[in-house]
Amino acid sequence: MTVLLVVLTFAIFLAIDHYRSRRAIVQPARTATAKQELPRLQPALVGGFQVPENLRYHPGHTWALSESPNLVRVGMDDFAAKLTGKIGRISLPQLGNWVRQGQKMCSLYRDGSTVDMISPIEGTVSEINPAVVNDPDLALRDPYGEGWLMTVQAPDAKTSFRNLLGGTLARWWTEEAATRLQRRMPMALVALAQDGGVVMNNLTTDMPEEEWMKLVKEFFLA
Repeated sequence: MTVLLVVLTFAIFLAIDHYRSRRAIVQPARTATAKQELPRLQPALVGGFQVPENLRYHPGHTWALSESPNLVRVGMDDFAAKLTGKIGRISLPQLGNWVRQGQKMCSLYRDGSTVDMISPIEGTVSEINPAVVNDPDLALRDPYGEGWLMTVQAPDAKTSFRNLLGGTLARWWTEEAATRLQRRMPMALVALAQDGGVVMNNLTTDMPEEEWMKLVKEFFLA
């Protein structure tokens, strides 16, 4: 039932977005490659979570960044990184695999438990981040920078981006997710850093595995 309500809310957000603008706004092409330093913008802080303005977001808490008309970089958002806590391994797809928007993109492994994350984009995996394979915590420490997960050649990126959230809608969505998390974990959002109100990492480190699995599956739409 919770997942259905989440999906319904997402559909309402998209309807509002479509009403406000007939054309989806895809971020300008970027020439950065995986080996170059990723662009950095000061992210908005929403409910204690960082939400960079230059990204588009899937409600399963993954992001997409257009780097050229058909090349898209993807990763997990700050909310997912903090909710995941300590993980032992990230399983990324093989090069050349086709990923579908709204379906499994990668798997996170924690103490014998596994949870999948959803792809925000549709296309062929063109590159994976070897640094994250070697050091899974990098995706949690720096989800918008060096902790990116993969790049995808998306032949119809414009259509995929229409189904994602950006700007005001992304902030509304994150605020709603933070509110739901606080209901589920009353102490979670009390654990704010004193230097700006950013939610601390490893919110779920001490949570029993069964409870953790239910929580992340709810928010990741897994």
